[in-house]
Amino acid sequence: MKAKVSAISRLRIGVDGEGVTTLVAFMLCPLACEYCLNPQTLSVSYSHKEYSPSELYEELRKDELYFLATGGGVTFGGGEPLLNYQFINEFRSVCGDQWKINLETSLNVPSSFLETVIPVTDEYLIDIKDMNPAIYKSYTGRDNSLVLRNLRILAERGLTDKCVVRIPLIHGYNTPEDVARSESEVLALGFDRIDKFQYDIDYAKRKRNLQNA
Repeated sequence: MKAKVSAISRLRIGVDGEGVTTLVAFMLCPLACEYCLNPQTLSVSYSHKEYSPSELYEELRKDELYFLATGGGVTFGGGEPLLNYQFINEFRSVCGDQWKINLETSLNVPSSFLETVIPVTDEYLIDIKDMNPAIYKSYTGRDNSLVLRNLRILAERGLTDKCVVRIPLIHGYNTPEDVARSESEVLALGFDRIDKFQYDIDYAKRKRNLQNA
């Protein structure tokens, strides 16, 4: 079993989980977000590396001291990490239980993918875009029915304390009022760790231009 990895970003602090983390960005995503911050993960021609779970573990072991000293670990992002749910599950069996495993995910995947990794995941960083189905589809090209279903699964499993729900303000797609409505819906589901922010549209455009150059 191997996964395509677009980048590994080491020794990150306070941006994608507790303690010191290393971000592993997988290729591929089911969404086509207008202001995608990682457009290279969608490119069939982008130069990437392939790792088995054991090969990735050996690559990341250099950061183990930082993980153990700070309660950190690995954050799987992308792209959409849950497309590699079997890889993540196997990686946990390789790395053991001392490293935290965090997922930076849109949750727009079949629920069986999510359910497979629930036993091995410590924290979920969930970018829901917007809870309004019309806004969500206009921005991502997909509907958000799977997102809503997976949020309910996490809530029903009593895992809301392990979730940070990110609600962005996206220029040209939603408004501060839309963000407030999304926050209310998320709170009603039982999630109270909410991160509201504004997308850096200029940064996303620059990355897309570089990718297309």
